[in-house]
Amino acid sequence: MSALIVVGTDTGVGKTVFSAGLTAALNACYWKPVQSGLEDATDTETVLTLSGADVLPEGYRLNMPASPHLSAEDMGVEIDLSRLALPQVDGPLVIEGAGGLMVPLNRKSYYLDLIAQWRAPVVLVARTALGTINHTTLSLMALRNAGCELVGVAFVGDPEPDVEQTIVEMSKVRHLGRLPYLSDLTQQTLTDAFSAIDVATIRRFL
Repeated sequence: MSALIVVGTDTGVGKTVFSAGLTAALNACYWKPVQSGLEDATDTETVLTLSGADVLPEGYRLNMPASPHLSAEDMGVEIDLSRLALPQVDGPLVIEGAGGLMVPLNRKSYYLDLIAQWRAPVVLVARTALGTINHTTLSLMALRNAGCELVGVAFVGDPEPDVEQTIVEMSKVRHLGRLPYLSDLTQQTLTDAFSAIDVATIRRFL
């Protein structure tokens, strides 16, 4: 098994859609270790719809749409990192994080602590919107300080060439391509749009 972790600079940056496209492109299995919020379609259900790939059940399914530690406490449980060891599957495994890197899983550990524990390569997904230079640079610094292996940054949103180039040059990180916003989001439109992503480079880390 070869695992690859997809994380975002923040919540709502497009990492679930990116994860779906990557899962399909790699013919991989998908796993969302911690799901906070069950009222709408879960990230696992979204990836299943957009990729048609095999998906694994979440390690924790938490009702409240909030930070995982708060959502877990609302249900009277504490997230135990030892329960979130990488599952063994045949072939590649795409793992999607929750929110940003410094989201608490419990009162002692951030999501970054779990990512560092897994020791698998990481793709960072970032918006192209205003503020992304700061958020992306801080996330890259945090990943490197934790000893994580960086594959590169994938952008989501309208093209911002100067902003994107500033990030990759100053942070010395690979540009993995950009996904546009898809008003008609289907398995086919995502597959077509994902041709702009450098899957060949990502695959080399598996």
